[in-house]
Amino acid sequence: MVHAAWHSCGSYQVNVSQIDAYKALGARAISVATMDVLSPPAPPGGRWAEYLAATQDLAADRRYFTAPPRSSLWTSALLRDGWWPLIHGDQASWLIELAKRAPIPAGFETERVDLIHANHYFTLPLAQRLRGAGMAPIIVETQDIQARQYVLRNQGGFFIPPYVSYEDMLAVELDWTGQADLCVHLNEEEHRDFKQLLPHARHALVYPAVAPVPLGGEGRNIVIVASDNYANFVSLRWFLNEVLPLAGDVPVWIYGNIDAGAKNRDRALYQAHRALFKGRVADLGAVYAGAGCILLPTIEGHGLSIKAVEALSSGAPLIATPAAFRGMGVDPSRLANVTLREDAAGFAIALRETSARLCADAALTRDCATSDTRRLYDAVFSPRAYADALARIAVPLLGRKARQGPANIGAQRNTERL
Repeated sequence: MVHAAWHSCGSYQVNVSQIDAYKALGARAISVATMDVLSPPAPPGGRWAEYLAATQDLAADRRYFTAPPRSSLWTSALLRDGWWPLIHGDQASWLIELAKRAPIPAGFETERVDLIHANHYFTLPLAQRLRGAGMAPIIVETQDIQARQYVLRNQGGFFIPPYVSYEDMLAVELDWTGQADLCVHLNEEEHRDFKQLLPHARHALVYPAVAPVPLGGEGRNIVIVASDNYANFVSLRWFLNEVLPLAGDVPVWIYGNIDAGAKNRDRALYQAHRALFKGRVADLGAVYAGAGCILLPTIEGHGLSIKAVEALSSGAPLIATPAAFRGMGVDPSRLANVTLREDAAGFAIALRETSARLCADAALTRDCATSDTRRLYDAVFSPRAYADALARIAVPLLGRKARQGPANIGAQRNTERL
Protein backbone atom coordinates (compact mmCIF):
# COMPACT_ATOMS: atom_id res chain seq x y z
CA MET A 1 0.00 0.00 0.00
CA VAL A 2 1.43 3.39 -1.05
CA HIS A 3 0.03 6.45 0.67
CA ALA A 4 0.79 9.96 1.81
CA ALA A 5 2.41 10.30 5.22
CA TRP A 6 -0.69 11.88 6.73
CA HIS A 7 -2.28 11.24 10.10
CA SER A 8 -5.23 12.43 12.20
CA CYS A 9 -7.51 12.70 9.17
CA GLY A 10 -10.05 10.68 7.20
CA SER A 11 -7.50 9.53 4.63
CA TYR A 12 -5.33 8.07 7.36
CA GLN A 13 -8.29 6.11 8.72
CA VAL A 14 -8.81 4.72 5.21
CA ASN A 15 -5.14 3.64 5.15
CA VAL A 16 -5.50 1.84 8.48
CA SER A 17 -8.61 0.04 7.24
CA GLN A 18 -6.90 -1.02 4.01
CA ILE A 19 -4.03 -2.65 5.86
CA ASP A 20 -6.40 -4.40 8.27
CA ALA A 21 -8.60 -5.65 5.44
CA TYR A 22 -5.77 -7.07 3.33
CA LYS A 23 -4.33 -8.82 6.36
CA ALA A 24 -7.75 -10.24 7.18
CA LEU A 25 -7.79 -11.67 3.65
CA GLY A 26 -4.47 -13.44 4.23
CA ALA A 27 -2.08 -11.04 2.50
CA ARG A 28 1.28 -9.82 3.77
CA ALA A 29 0.62 -6.08 3.89
CA ILE A 30 3.42 -3.58 3.36
CA SER A 31 3.05 0.17 3.91
CA VAL A 32 5.08 2.74 1.97
CA ALA A 33 4.44 6.24 3.32
CA THR A 34 5.67 9.22 1.32
CA MET A 35 5.84 12.83 2.41
CA ASP A 36 4.05 15.41 0.27
CA VAL A 37 6.68 18.03 1.11
CA LEU A 38 10.44 18.23 0.67
CA SER A 39 11.76 16.44 3.69
CA PRO A 40 14.74 14.81 5.37
CA PRO A 41 14.67 10.99 5.55
CA ALA A 42 12.65 9.25 8.25
CA PRO A 43 12.72 9.19 11.17
CA PRO A 44 14.87 12.00 12.62
CA GLY A 45 13.75 15.20 10.91
CA GLY A 46 10.93 17.20 9.42
CA ARG A 47 7.42 15.93 10.10
CA TRP A 48 8.49 12.32 10.54
CA ALA A 49 8.58 12.24 14.34
CA GLU A 50 5.03 13.56 14.56
CA TYR A 51 3.83 11.16 11.87
CA LEU A 52 5.41 8.11 13.48
CA ALA A 53 4.06 9.00 16.91
CA ALA A 54 0.52 9.37 15.56
CA THR A 55 0.43 6.20 13.42
CA GLN A 56 1.18 3.39 15.84
CA ASP A 57 -2.11 1.69 14.93
CA LEU A 58 -1.07 1.18 11.28
CA ALA A 59 -0.63 -2.57 11.57
CA ALA A 60 1.40 -3.31 8.43
CA ASP A 61 3.67 -6.35 8.41
CA ARG A 62 6.44 -3.95 7.45
CA ARG A 63 6.56 -0.19 7.09
CA TYR A 64 8.75 1.84 4.75
CA PHE A 65 9.18 5.61 4.53
CA THR A 66 10.32 7.92 1.79
CA ALA A 67 10.29 11.61 0.90
CA PRO A 68 11.59 13.86 -1.86
CA PRO A 69 14.88 15.28 -0.53
CA ARG A 70 15.20 19.00 -0.02
CA SER A 71 18.23 19.01 -2.26
CA SER A 72 16.10 18.01 -5.25
CA LEU A 73 14.85 21.60 -5.52
CA TRP A 74 18.34 22.56 -6.72
CA THR A 75 19.71 19.31 -8.15
CA SER A 76 16.83 18.44 -10.46
CA ALA A 77 14.21 20.13 -12.64
CA LEU A 78 11.83 20.44 -9.68
CA LEU A 79 12.20 24.21 -9.57
CA ARG A 80 10.96 24.45 -13.16
CA ASP A 81 8.47 21.58 -13.32
CA GLY A 82 7.04 21.73 -9.80
CA TRP A 83 7.77 24.88 -7.83
CA TRP A 84 7.08 27.34 -10.65
CA PRO A 85 3.60 25.87 -11.34
CA LEU A 86 2.98 25.75 -7.58
CA ILE A 87 3.41 29.48 -7.06
CA HIS A 88 0.54 29.88 -9.53
CA GLY A 89 -1.59 27.45 -7.51
CA ASP A 90 -0.86 24.22 -9.41
CA GLN A 91 -0.78 21.78 -6.51
CA ALA A 92 -1.59 18.88 -8.85
CA SER A 93 1.71 19.15 -10.75
CA TRP A 94 3.73 19.93 -7.63
CA LEU A 95 2.70 16.70 -5.89
CA ILE A 96 3.43 14.63 -8.99
CA GLU A 97 6.90 16.12 -9.28
CA LEU A 98 7.58 15.43 -5.61
CA ALA A 99 6.54 11.79 -5.98
CA LYS A 100 8.85 11.38 -8.96
CA ARG A 101 11.75 12.35 -6.73
CA ALA A 102 10.88 10.25 -3.69
CA PRO A 103 13.48 7.45 -3.62
CA ILE A 104 12.57 3.80 -3.29
CA PRO A 105 13.03 3.05 0.42
CA ALA A 106 16.15 1.16 1.42
CA GLY A 107 15.44 -2.55 1.77
CA PHE A 108 12.33 -2.53 -0.38
CA GLU A 109 14.18 -4.28 -3.20
CA THR A 110 13.94 -7.54 -1.22
CA GLU A 111 10.14 -7.46 -1.19
CA ARG A 112 8.03 -9.54 -3.54
CA VAL A 113 5.17 -7.40 -4.77
CA ASP A 114 2.00 -9.00 -6.11
CA LEU A 115 -0.38 -6.02 -5.93
CA ILE A 116 -0.01 -2.31 -5.22
CA HIS A 117 -2.86 -0.34 -3.71
CA ALA A 118 -1.97 3.33 -4.26
CA ASN A 119 -3.90 6.06 -2.49
CA HIS A 120 -4.44 9.27 -4.46
CA TYR A 121 -3.20 9.82 -8.01
CA PHE A 122 -0.08 11.67 -6.87
CA THR A 123 1.48 8.54 -5.37
CA LEU A 124 1.44 6.79 -8.76
CA PRO A 125 4.92 7.90 -9.94
CA LEU A 126 6.33 6.19 -6.85
CA ALA A 127 3.98 3.21 -7.11
CA GLN A 128 5.07 2.54 -10.69
CA ARG A 129 8.70 2.32 -9.61
CA LEU A 130 7.81 0.02 -6.72
CA ARG A 131 6.00 -2.52 -8.88
CA GLY A 132 9.27 -4.10 -9.99
CA ALA A 133 10.14 -6.25 -12.98
CA GLY A 134 7.06 -8.38 -12.40
CA MET A 135 4.89 -5.36 -13.21
CA ALA A 136 2.51 -5.92 -10.32
CA PRO A 137 -0.97 -4.54 -11.04
CA ILE A 138 -1.80 -1.19 -9.49
CA ILE A 139 -5.09 -0.15 -7.93
CA VAL A 140 -5.42 3.58 -7.41
CA GLU A 141 -7.93 4.71 -4.80
CA THR A 142 -8.95 8.21 -5.78
CA GLN A 143 -10.50 9.47 -2.51
CA ASP A 144 -12.35 12.29 -4.26
CA ILE A 145 -11.34 14.41 -7.24
CA GLN A 146 -8.30 16.09 -5.76
CA ALA A 147 -8.49 19.08 -8.11
CA ARG A 148 -11.63 20.11 -6.24
CA GLN A 149 -9.72 20.08 -2.98
CA TYR A 150 -6.94 22.17 -4.50
CA VAL A 151 -9.42 24.82 -5.61
CA LEU A 152 -10.74 25.02 -2.03
CA ARG A 153 -7.23 25.25 -0.58
CA ASN A 154 -6.20 27.89 -3.08
CA GLN A 155 -8.94 30.16 -1.76
CA GLY A 156 -6.98 30.54 1.44
CA GLY A 157 -3.50 30.57 -0.12
CA PHE A 158 -1.12 33.13 -1.54
CA PHE A 159 -0.38 32.63 -5.21
CA ILE A 160 0.56 34.85 -8.11
CA PRO A 161 -1.16 35.26 -11.48
CA PRO A 162 -1.73 33.76 -13.91
CA TYR A 163 -3.64 31.39 -11.65
CA VAL A 164 -3.93 27.76 -12.60
CA SER A 165 -7.43 26.61 -13.52
CA TYR A 166 -9.41 23.71 -12.11
CA GLU A 167 -9.41 22.18 -15.59
CA ASP A 168 -5.62 22.24 -15.81
CA MET A 169 -5.18 20.55 -12.44
CA LEU A 170 -7.89 18.02 -13.29
CA ALA A 171 -6.08 17.13 -16.53
CA VAL A 172 -2.92 16.26 -14.57
CA GLU A 173 -4.93 14.15 -12.14
CA LEU A 174 -6.78 12.28 -14.87
CA ASP A 175 -3.62 11.61 -16.88
CA TRP A 176 -2.08 9.76 -13.94
CA THR A 177 -5.24 8.14 -12.62
CA GLY A 178 -5.92 6.56 -15.99
CA GLN A 179 -2.56 4.76 -15.90
CA ALA A 180 -3.65 2.43 -13.08
CA ASP A 181 -4.98 -1.05 -13.78
CA LEU A 182 -8.11 -0.31 -11.75
CA CYS A 183 -9.55 2.92 -10.36
CA VAL A 184 -11.37 2.51 -7.05
CA HIS A 185 -13.71 5.22 -5.81
CA LEU A 186 -15.14 5.47 -2.33
CA ASN A 187 -18.47 7.18 -2.94
CA GLU A 188 -21.20 7.21 -5.55
CA GLU A 189 -20.63 10.76 -6.75
CA GLU A 190 -16.93 10.16 -7.25
CA HIS A 191 -17.55 6.84 -9.02
CA ARG A 192 -19.99 8.47 -11.43
CA ASP A 193 -17.72 11.43 -12.17
CA PHE A 194 -14.58 9.40 -12.80
CA LYS A 195 -16.43 6.98 -15.09
CA GLN A 196 -17.49 9.94 -17.19
CA LEU A 197 -14.06 11.59 -17.13
CA LEU A 198 -12.11 8.38 -17.83
CA PRO A 199 -14.49 6.22 -19.89
CA HIS A 200 -11.76 3.85 -21.08
CA ALA A 201 -10.41 3.05 -17.62
CA ARG A 202 -11.67 0.29 -15.31
CA HIS A 203 -13.64 1.52 -12.31
CA ALA A 204 -15.07 0.08 -9.10
CA LEU A 205 -17.10 1.56 -6.25
CA VAL A 206 -15.80 0.41 -2.87
CA TYR A 207 -17.05 2.20 0.21
CA PRO A 208 -14.22 2.60 2.71
CA ALA A 209 -14.11 0.80 6.01
CA VAL A 210 -14.05 3.05 9.02
CA ALA A 211 -13.14 1.51 12.35
CA PRO A 212 -16.19 1.57 14.60
CA VAL A 213 -16.16 3.98 17.48
CA PRO A 214 -17.71 3.03 20.83
CA LEU A 215 -21.46 3.20 20.94
CA GLY A 216 -22.85 6.46 22.23
CA GLY A 217 -25.34 6.71 25.02
CA GLU A 218 -23.15 6.80 28.10
CA GLY A 219 -23.54 10.55 28.53
CA ARG A 220 -25.38 13.66 27.47
CA ASN A 221 -22.61 15.59 25.71
CA ILE A 222 -23.30 17.30 22.39
CA VAL A 223 -20.14 17.08 20.31
CA ILE A 224 -18.52 17.95 17.01
CA VAL A 225 -15.51 15.92 15.84
CA ALA A 226 -13.43 17.38 13.01
CA SER A 227 -9.90 17.25 11.63
CA ASP A 228 -8.09 20.27 10.29
CA ASN A 229 -8.92 20.79 6.64
CA TYR A 230 -10.36 23.78 4.84
CA ALA A 231 -13.80 22.30 4.20
CA ASN A 232 -14.19 21.39 7.86
CA PHE A 233 -13.13 24.89 8.85
CA VAL A 234 -15.72 26.49 6.56
CA SER A 235 -18.42 24.25 7.99
CA LEU A 236 -17.40 24.93 11.58
CA ARG A 237 -17.25 28.66 10.92
CA TRP A 238 -20.85 28.51 9.66
CA PHE A 239 -21.91 26.65 12.78
CA LEU A 240 -20.17 29.06 15.18
CA ASN A 241 -21.23 32.23 13.36
CA GLU A 242 -24.69 31.33 12.14
CA VAL A 243 -26.08 28.45 14.22
CA LEU A 244 -24.72 28.74 17.73
CA PRO A 245 -25.90 32.34 18.37
CA LEU A 246 -29.46 31.13 17.71
CA ALA A 247 -29.16 28.11 19.99
CA GLY A 248 -28.88 29.95 23.28
CA ASP A 249 -26.69 28.49 25.97
CA VAL A 250 -26.59 24.94 24.65
CA PRO A 251 -23.20 23.41 25.58
CA VAL A 252 -21.29 22.05 22.59
CA TRP A 253 -17.77 20.57 22.68
CA ILE A 254 -15.49 20.53 19.63
CA TYR A 255 -12.86 17.77 19.38
CA GLY A 256 -10.03 17.17 16.92
CA ASN A 257 -7.21 19.26 15.54
CA ILE A 258 -9.66 21.61 13.84
CA ASP A 259 -8.78 23.94 16.72
CA ALA A 260 -5.41 24.59 15.07
CA GLY A 261 -7.09 25.30 11.74
CA ALA A 262 -9.53 27.74 13.33
CA LYS A 263 -6.73 29.50 15.19
CA ASN A 264 -4.61 29.86 12.04
CA ARG A 265 -7.38 30.87 9.66
CA ASP A 266 -9.60 33.06 11.86
CA ARG A 267 -8.01 33.90 15.16
CA ALA A 268 -10.89 36.14 16.24
CA LEU A 269 -13.36 33.32 15.69
CA TYR A 270 -11.17 30.93 17.66
CA GLN A 271 -10.75 33.35 20.56
CA ALA A 272 -14.48 34.03 20.71
CA HIS A 273 -15.23 30.32 21.13
CA ARG A 274 -12.00 29.15 22.68
CA ALA A 275 -13.74 27.44 25.60
CA LEU A 276 -15.54 25.05 23.22
CA PHE A 277 -12.39 23.65 21.63
CA LYS A 278 -10.99 20.53 23.29
CA GLY A 279 -8.35 19.81 20.64
CA ARG A 280 -6.96 16.42 19.66
CA VAL A 281 -7.50 13.92 22.46
CA ALA A 282 -5.77 10.61 23.07
CA ASP A 283 -9.01 8.70 23.55
CA LEU A 284 -11.48 9.83 20.92
CA GLY A 285 -13.52 6.70 21.66
CA ALA A 286 -14.41 8.13 25.06
CA VAL A 287 -15.74 11.23 23.31
CA TYR A 288 -18.12 9.17 21.21
CA ALA A 289 -19.11 6.99 24.15
CA GLY A 290 -20.07 10.05 26.13
CA ALA A 291 -22.03 11.62 23.28
CA GLY A 292 -25.76 12.07 23.67
CA CYS A 293 -25.82 13.73 20.26
CA ILE A 294 -23.29 14.28 17.47
CA LEU A 295 -23.45 17.34 15.20
CA LEU A 296 -22.52 17.26 11.52
CA PRO A 297 -22.90 20.89 10.37
CA THR A 298 -21.44 20.23 6.94
CA ILE A 299 -21.81 22.94 4.31
CA GLU A 300 -18.56 22.45 2.37
CA GLY A 301 -16.45 19.57 1.06
CA HIS A 302 -16.37 16.86 -1.55
CA GLY A 303 -16.29 13.12 -1.30
CA LEU A 304 -17.35 10.82 1.48
CA SER A 305 -17.08 12.28 4.98
CA ILE A 306 -15.14 9.87 7.21
CA LYS A 307 -16.22 11.70 10.36
CA ALA A 308 -19.83 11.21 9.26
CA VAL A 309 -19.25 7.46 8.97
CA GLU A 310 -17.69 7.42 12.44
CA ALA A 311 -20.80 9.17 13.73
CA LEU A 312 -22.98 6.53 12.06
CA SER A 313 -21.07 3.78 13.81
CA SER A 314 -21.67 5.34 17.22
CA GLY A 315 -25.40 4.83 16.79
CA ALA A 316 -26.02 8.09 18.63
CA PRO A 317 -28.63 10.65 17.54
CA LEU A 318 -27.31 13.02 14.88
CA ILE A 319 -28.22 16.55 13.86
CA ALA A 320 -26.83 17.03 10.38
CA THR A 321 -27.09 18.88 7.12
CA PRO A 322 -27.85 16.76 4.04
CA ALA A 323 -24.33 17.45 2.76
CA ALA A 324 -22.90 15.32 5.58
CA PHE A 325 -24.23 12.23 3.79
CA ARG A 326 -22.81 13.05 0.37
CA GLY A 327 -21.71 10.08 -1.69
CA MET A 328 -23.29 7.43 0.55
CA GLY A 329 -26.17 6.52 -1.72
CA VAL A 330 -28.69 6.68 1.13
CA ASP A 331 -31.65 8.87 1.96
CA PRO A 332 -30.75 10.22 5.42
CA SER A 333 -34.32 11.40 5.99
CA ARG A 334 -35.27 7.73 6.41
CA LEU A 335 -32.86 7.22 9.32
CA ALA A 336 -34.92 7.48 12.49
CA ASN A 337 -32.15 8.82 14.71
CA VAL A 338 -31.07 11.57 12.28
CA THR A 339 -32.46 15.10 12.36
CA LEU A 340 -31.80 16.83 9.03
CA ARG A 341 -31.65 20.60 8.82
CA GLU A 342 -30.29 22.73 5.97
CA ASP A 343 -30.55 26.27 7.36
CA ALA A 344 -28.95 27.79 10.44
CA ALA A 345 -32.24 28.61 12.17
CA GLY A 346 -33.57 25.07 11.76
CA PHE A 347 -30.27 23.57 12.92
CA ALA A 348 -30.34 25.79 16.02
CA ILE A 349 -33.92 24.82 16.87
CA ALA A 350 -33.06 21.11 16.57
CA LEU A 351 -30.01 21.68 18.76
CA ARG A 352 -32.05 23.39 21.49
CA GLU A 353 -34.74 20.70 21.42
CA THR A 354 -32.21 17.86 21.59
CA SER A 355 -30.36 19.52 24.47
CA ALA A 356 -33.61 19.88 26.41
CA ARG A 357 -34.48 16.21 25.87
CA LEU A 358 -31.01 15.09 26.93
CA CYS A 359 -31.25 17.13 30.12
CA ALA A 360 -34.68 15.66 30.89
CA ASP A 361 -34.13 12.04 29.86
CA ALA A 362 -30.85 10.15 30.25
CA ALA A 363 -32.40 7.18 28.42
CA LEU A 364 -32.59 9.09 25.15
CA THR A 365 -29.68 7.24 23.55
CA ARG A 366 -29.95 3.73 24.98
CA ASP A 367 -30.88 2.16 21.64
CA CYS A 368 -27.59 3.09 19.90
CA ALA A 369 -26.64 -0.56 19.22
CA THR A 370 -29.78 -1.12 17.15
CA SER A 371 -30.27 2.36 15.72
CA ASP A 372 -30.73 2.97 12.01
CA THR A 373 -27.32 4.61 11.66
CA ARG A 374 -25.50 1.73 13.34
CA ARG A 375 -27.26 -0.79 11.10
CA LEU A 376 -26.29 1.24 8.03
CA TYR A 377 -22.67 1.29 9.21
CA ASP A 378 -22.58 -2.48 9.76
CA ALA A 379 -24.00 -3.22 6.32
CA VAL A 380 -21.94 -0.78 4.24
CA PHE A 381 -18.93 0.66 6.08
CA SER A 382 -17.79 -2.03 8.49
CA PRO A 383 -14.38 -3.76 8.16
CA ARG A 384 -16.04 -7.01 7.13
CA ALA A 385 -18.02 -5.35 4.33
CA TYR A 386 -14.86 -3.61 3.15
CA ALA A 387 -12.71 -6.75 3.17
CA ASP A 388 -15.34 -8.57 1.10
CA ALA A 389 -15.36 -5.73 -1.43
CA LEU A 390 -11.55 -5.69 -1.69
CA ALA A 391 -11.50 -9.42 -2.29
CA ARG A 392 -13.92 -9.01 -5.18
CA ILE A 393 -11.67 -6.50 -6.95
CA ALA A 394 -8.25 -7.90 -6.00
CA VAL A 395 -8.77 -11.53 -6.99
CA PRO A 396 -9.26 -10.83 -10.73
CA LEU A 397 -6.14 -8.62 -10.80
CA LEU A 398 -4.02 -11.20 -9.00
CA GLY A 399 -5.37 -13.94 -11.21
CA ARG A 400 -4.49 -11.99 -14.33
CA LYS A 401 -0.96 -11.40 -13.04
CA ALA A 402 -0.61 -15.10 -12.25
CA ARG A 403 -1.55 -15.99 -15.82
CA GLN A 404 1.17 -13.75 -17.25
CA GLY A 405 4.04 -16.04 -16.32
CA PRO A 406 5.73 -18.33 -13.81
CA ALA A 407 7.32 -15.43 -11.91
CA ASN A 408 4.00 -14.84 -10.18
CA ILE A 409 3.66 -17.85 -7.86
CA GLY A 410 3.12 -15.44 -4.98
CA ALA A 411 0.11 -14.00 -6.74
CA GLN A 412 -1.39 -17.46 -7.14
CA ARG A 413 -0.84 -18.17 -3.46
CA ASN A 414 -2.45 -14.91 -2.43
CA THR A 415 -5.40 -15.48 -4.76
CA GLU A 416 -6.10 -18.78 -3.05
CA ARG A 417 -5.91 -17.18 0.39
CA LEU A 418 -8.12 -14.28 -0.68
